[in-house]
Amino acid sequence: MARTRKAARRQGRKGLSHVDARGRVKMVDVAAKPVTAREAVARGSIAMSREALRLVRSGRVKKGDPLQTARLAGILAAKQTSALIPLCHPLPLTSVDVELTPRARGYDIEARVRTTAQTGVEMEALTAVAIAALTIYDMVKAVDKTMVIGDIKLMFKSGGRSGTYTRQDGRMAGWQKGKKAQMGR
Repeated sequence: MARTRKAARRQGRKGLSHVDARGRVKMVDVAAKPVTAREAVARGSIAMSREALRLVRSGRVKKGDPLQTARLAGILAAKQTSALIPLCHPLPLTSVDVELTPRARGYDIEARVRTTAQTGVEMEALTAVAIAALTIYDMVKAVDKTMVIGDIKLMFKSGGRSGTYTRQDGRMAGWQKGKKAQMGR
C-alpha cells in the first residue's frame, strides 16, 4: 500500500500539474506564465426520439425554445466554469460562441471560447457543450427520457506554452508546438 502511494506521488510530480510533491490536490500558480491569446473548441451531441425532434423543430416544446435556451446556458456555463470545477482559474472571456447543428437523430453542439490570459479555455469550452446538452435534455425530458448526451471532446486549442492541438479523424492528433493551426468547422 505504501509503495502504491509513493508511486502515485511520483507520478503526480512528473505529469499532473494539479498535484503537489506530497500528492495533494492544488491549484496551479499561473503568475509566471505570459498572457497570450487562447482559444478552444469543444464538441458534443444529443440524440433524441423522432417525437422529441418533431416538437423541438416545430417550436412546440412547452417550456420554450430549447435551442436558444441551450445556447444561452452554454454561454453562461463557460463564464461560470471556475465556480463549477474547483481547480479552474476564473478567466476574462473575450468570446463564447455556442452553435447547435441539426442532425438526423438530434443535434451536434460546438462551443468556441476565446480569451487573452495566462491559462487556457479548454474547460470553458467543454463545460459550455455539456451544459448546453443538459439544458436541451431538461427542456425535452417530459417527452423523451431516453435522450443520450455524448461524444463531448476537445477538438482544438491554441495559445500558451504547449502550443496548438487539433483532434483529427475522431482521434487525438499530436501537438503542433509553435505553429498556428486553424480548426475547420
